[in-house]
Amino acid sequence: MIVWKKKRALLLKLREPDRVLNVISTSKRVTTQGVEYVAVPHRLDETKMLRGLGHDAPSPIRYYYDWPGRFTPFSAQRDAAAFLTTHSRAFNLSELGTGKSLASLWAYDFLRNAGKLNKALIIAPLSTLERTWADEIFNHFPHLTCAVLHGTRDKRLKLLQQKDIDLYIINHDGLSIVEKALRLRQDIDLVMVDEIAQCARNASTDRWKVINTVVNKHKAQRLCWGMTGTPTPNAPTDAWAQCRLLVPDMVPPYFNRFKMQVMRQLSQFTWIPKPEATDVVKSIMQPAVRFTRDECIDLPPLMYETRMVNLTKEQDKAYKEMMVRLQTQADDGSITAVNEAVKMGKLIQIACGVVYADDGSEFTIPSNPRVQETKDIINSAEGKVIVFVPYVSSVKMVADELSKDFTVEIIHGRVKKSERDRIFGEFQKGKRLKVIVAQPGAMSHGLTLTAASTIIWYSCVTSNEIFEQANGRINRPGQKMNNFIIMLEGTKVEKRMYSRLKNKQKMQGALLDEIKAHRHKVMS
Repeated sequence: MIVWKKKRALLLKLREPDRVLNVISTSKRVTTQGVEYVAVPHRLDETKMLRGLGHDAPSPIRYYYDWPGRFTPFSAQRDAAAFLTTHSRAFNLSELGTGKSLASLWAYDFLRNAGKLNKALIIAPLSTLERTWADEIFNHFPHLTCAVLHGTRDKRLKLLQQKDIDLYIINHDGLSIVEKALRLRQDIDLVMVDEIAQCARNASTDRWKVINTVVNKHKAQRLCWGMTGTPTPNAPTDAWAQCRLLVPDMVPPYFNRFKMQVMRQLSQFTWIPKPEATDVVKSIMQPAVRFTRDECIDLPPLMYETRMVNLTKEQDKAYKEMMVRLQTQADDGSITAVNEAVKMGKLIQIACGVVYADDGSEFTIPSNPRVQETKDIINSAEGKVIVFVPYVSSVKMVADELSKDFTVEIIHGRVKKSERDRIFGEFQKGKRLKVIVAQPGAMSHGLTLTAASTIIWYSCVTSNEIFEQANGRINRPGQKMNNFIIMLEGTKVEKRMYSRLKNKQKMQGALLDEIKAHRHKVMS
């Protein structure tokens, strides 16, 4: 097969040319340099028909698309985008950090330019709406418009009613608010479900049912792409609900029937995967494309990512009250270079969910969104995970919450060396221990923990040295995995601090700058 790029055609030298000529009406015989070929227009429809006839025709996106954006796509992104353009229903099961979201957007943009679809709906975790999806669209697709459907019910519905938007972005749980209004939007041709394994692995939930309604019941031929790096985080049975959503014909209509295919019962309440379960999952989650980080040799070895998390009502109230107190202290000169870090720490404590009172006592503030986001990241991570939490009291709280779902150990300044050595040894060499929750200062020097692929900053620290040294625990000689540094951000002061940490700027003055910005916002 020859790609005749100048003529936007494919040239096929065939023993039985009539098989193609009779099926594809736009094909024709051509002779060049004395050789007879069948020439087929290199467009999406013809490409799909050729594939149906058994010919491995490449997607037109590889040859006739300019890949807009600030950088050249990785090879894995090109391949994933090409795959999606030729499949109306498909999974992208590539690992974290391989560029799934951007590949999907390139595929959408190409199909839109080709006149194959109009608008798209992106259903994603709350933390990724702005910092992942909206930012990718802004940075790479200036010709496209997007609306983040977040906030009050009225705000979401008002944004959805705007017909000049190309891509609508909404969180998993927010979809139910606008589901009825989406019925009227027959111009939305494509649904992208990000982290589909987290939101759609149980078909009995209201979340799955509303996504299924949007994907399969509003419009007969709505395209849908599901994205996840960990399709079966808990058990092979997780695949059933995802397939019922995207490719229902690939699995039995009833869950228990599928469960019997992939699980074996040991006792009344104990089931284990059958030896062939992995192969069964691979066979049903199709069509699918998957790339590991190791396969993507052109990807950078270290990836930084910021995840937005909401404050609870209690956290928001406490944060605003503390800002008022700090404004008063700034006005009377009580905040100095000497105590600024301590004062800023009060805001960080609120974000973490455990606050030290003036008398030294502790009180907890609900912080469920931050805990849940941490769990979601751990579920998505390919390797082990280190969660850095600035304060000892918060370390204990976070560890208690995570231990409900994972095997967890804690590290802080009060943990004896012998105990630390045991934990580090088990983390590096054992299989049981998945997560270490640690005070960053207690793990910032001299440690090699290359068993971990991901660091989660539950909140930030005030020291550039500790930040860099702590991140270096996993990015060391002997590391065979690509590394991820994921920073959770829910407050303005955290945003300012992370910016300075990443740019290796001093923290001095950060709190006073934030107080000035907050005062200006309130006054305006």
